[in-house]
Amino acid sequence: MSVTVRVPAKVNVQLAVGAARPDGFHELANVFLAVGLYDEVTATPSPDGPRITCEGPDAAQVPLDRTNLAARAALALAERYGRTPDVHLHIAKDIPVAGGMAGGSADGAGALLACDALWGTGASREELLDICAELGSDVPFSLVGGAALGTGRGERLTELGTGGTFPWVFAMATRGLSTPAVFREFDRLAKAREIPEPVASRDLLGALAKGDAEALAATVSNDLQPAALSLFPELADTLAAGRAAGALASLVSGSGPTTAFLARDAEAAEAVAAALRASGTCRDVRTASGPVAGATVL
Repeated sequence: MSVTVRVPAKVNVQLAVGAARPDGFHELANVFLAVGLYDEVTATPSPDGPRITCEGPDAAQVPLDRTNLAARAALALAERYGRTPDVHLHIAKDIPVAGGMAGGSADGAGALLACDALWGTGASREELLDICAELGSDVPFSLVGGAALGTGRGERLTELGTGGTFPWVFAMATRGLSTPAVFREFDRLAKAREIPEPVASRDLLGALAKGDAEALAATVSNDLQPAALSLFPELADTLAAGRAAGALASLVSGSGPTTAFLARDAEAAEAVAAALRASGTCRDVRTASGPVAGATVL
């Protein structure tokens, strides 16, 4: 017997970052949108688990030991239910690695749901979300999907309604960026100024609710973008190429380095994607729409 779970990537349509907390994390107002790029996690019984294997783009960059969020999810669920983590987790990756699209978090949420189904633990949604929050700030949203506002360090979710589907283009960079390094650079750049409390934009939430791509484009923002550009200046060329191709909005996705471009419709998204491929400023380009469902057993 095996269980396969499909989990989406995310884009942050707003990432408002507050000052560093005493625990080292930052208060956030993080508006997530799940988009149709997916990893799949398959859980199969194994006597020597948790064991991790991985295939797909950038699979060589994925850790296969117990530092992998998928392994940590299996261990956490097994500990909570007093069983041995006897599982082989195979990850079929399509979400960029170290790309600011929550690929690792997706794998953690996918493994948690797959192990819950495989072992028949019957964990409630609240229990699963509690374990997700222990694993990482973005993991709860990977489980939930759709659109949501994350507060605290991003783990406390309020689900949001959306009035339509938004087409996106994602440009994958030539190398990754470390999320902790981007936050450290944010702190360095912010030393000389007062950092306001992070608050979700009412206009942005209204644009999501209406399904209005042009209104959403006018309100997207990412407080981590200056830090990502400081560490990876070439991303500015990719952002400029997407804007020149007609994207309604362009921004770094999360901590980067993947860049995201909101398009008016699917046809416009394909035109932006073609221009980015021709620009020579990125290594790969993908189109996807959102919102989509969160972690789902196939």
